[in-house]
Amino acid sequence: MRFHGQLTTGHGSLILADRTLVMGILNVTPDSFSDGGRYFDDAAAVRRGLELAADGADLIDIGGESTRPGATDVPPDEQIRRIEPVIRKLRAANLAIPISADTRSAAVAAVALDAGADIINDVSAGTHDPAMLDLAAHRGVPIILMHMRGDPATMQNDPRYGDVVTEVRAELAQRISEALAAGVQAERILLDPGIGFSKTAEHNWELLRRLPELLTLGRPLLVGTSRKRFIRAAVGDDPRAVEFGTAATVAACAAAGAHIVRVHDVAAARAVVRVAARLQ
Repeated sequence: MRFHGQLTTGHGSLILADRTLVMGILNVTPDSFSDGGRYFDDAAAVRRGLELAADGADLIDIGGESTRPGATDVPPDEQIRRIEPVIRKLRAANLAIPISADTRSAAVAAVALDAGADIINDVSAGTHDPAMLDLAAHRGVPIILMHMRGDPATMQNDPRYGDVVTEVRAELAQRISEALAAGVQAERILLDPGIGFSKTAEHNWELLRRLPELLTLGRPLLVGTSRKRFIRAAVGDDPRAVEFGTAATVAACAAAGAHIVRVHDVAAARAVVRVAARLQ
């Protein structure tokens, strides 16, 4: 059953109800898999962030470390150098929607929150840095816990599951328990099944087919499929085909009850989720 509620942040509340919300991706990196280097310059990143908001993003996810398959760790001080000025400049430009900081480092998350971010988006679900869950609890901010086995450098080395949905659900349930034990309030926990992270293409498709089973964990569900390799494997490398493939997965996520979709093309995703809401 789809969770209904409200996520309160320092820059407005996100209503988690029948309309799937759209999170815009802003990678301030030289090497992210889809748009690495395009917004590595502060000015370009700020322009892009404002464009995402103008296109209708409900929130923006800003990261300074690529977590694509095979990526190596970026030191916290370099992540901070990349994202802190962008967050501050976006707030100075009157960006009024919530910002999430896409990082596995508590030190980076703390600086991002001080600069004007509202949410922590940790692809390791608090396993990479033991201080992350304590930080989220202490600061009283929402945290997105994503499923992943291993780390970006190794996660695609022959991932195996007996039943991927059952195992991902169980491992996310364990991360919820760890977050609650650290003092994170239940209403501030969101979940992400980790599409493309320690998963084969068939694992990804199976998770999308059975998303409602993850909703039984009782927490808001964020899903990120945008431009990922399993879509390109299905439709080819033509950019238009990849965007259409992404839109199809966004529609499927919205129909299945996902609360938030994480995308590069916000305008297209907004149209898709509006149509999905009308159909429902």
